[in-house]
Amino acid sequence: MQVNSEIRNSLRRPKPWPRCSSAPGQRNETVCYTLLAILDLSPDAPWTEAEAPLRGITPIIEFVAEAYGVRYAPNTRETIRDDAVKFFVEAGLLLRNPDNPNRPTNSGRTVYQIEPSALALLRKVGTTAWEPSVRKYLAGRENLKNEIARKRTMARVPVTLPDGSQVALSPGGQNPLVKAIIEQFCPAYAPGGVIVYIGDTENKFVHLQAESLTALGVTLNSAAKIPDVIIHFTAKNWLLLIEAVTSAGPVDGKRRKELKELFAGCKAGLVFVTAFETRRTMQSFLSQIAWESEVWIAEDPDHMIHFNGERFLGPYPDVLPK
Repeated sequence: MQVNSEIRNSLRRPKPWPRCSSAPGQRNETVCYTLLAILDLSPDAPWTEAEAPLRGITPIIEFVAEAYGVRYAPNTRETIRDDAVKFFVEAGLLLRNPDNPNRPTNSGRTVYQIEPSALALLRKVGTTAWEPSVRKYLAGRENLKNEIARKRTMARVPVTLPDGSQVALSPGGQNPLVKAIIEQFCPAYAPGGVIVYIGDTENKFVHLQAESLTALGVTLNSAAKIPDVIIHFTAKNWLLLIEAVTSAGPVDGKRRKELKELFAGCKAGLVFVTAFETRRTMQSFLSQIAWESEVWIAEDPDHMIHFNGERFLGPYPDVLPK
């Protein structure tokens, strides 16, 4: 979205909001209100008074309602995030969680803030310095975006796969546990295993070996609820379906049934594993964990807990390949 001096004047115009069929999808009323909320600008405030508060999606909605009398329903949070904030972040205009880069991407505490050089630029709207400042800002945008990307990369969780290659996961949440699963669980309990899938809150398919899964008779649909980590233990032809649990989502009876159906027709035996960071975390879920599944705890990586049955860490008859 190209910011210009007409945005806030346009917002004062009577409704309906003027449309332009040739304008990009990100140039619309919601985007304009979002920008003004991020800058903490009320209708009568000059651009020189633009500020840089930390604001989440709900505070943005609340500001627009109070300052401009435009009320967005709570269920429009995703629309504002996807149609406005997301593009500002990708363009380098907004910073996500500058107060805590390690905050999980899907955290309810996620906040956004105008990038400092963008703030300095927008404070010059309507002045004689605007045009030369815009040219200078645009000339340096690639360097700015590269620097922001570098900072994001530094905050990510590096994970080393068994073959020595690396995958970078988004910070926080369950991803430190996912790292432990791949770097500690896999060598100990599935030596020589192939990591065929890793999920991430930012990128559901951050690591996917589609050909390996296809060879096993498995096709993953992006709409499906896929386990956090999938390992093919080639030595025994087992497919380990692992859920990393920090706050929700163990392999309970319902989840075991879902996974069994999702991987129906798999040419490898299915093994269901719930991974926890600590015993204390596991205690909250003990009553939910499915029989005939496994539990691994990162703080005690050399031990496994087997929930009943006649075999340890292995597929049961109902999930053996036909």
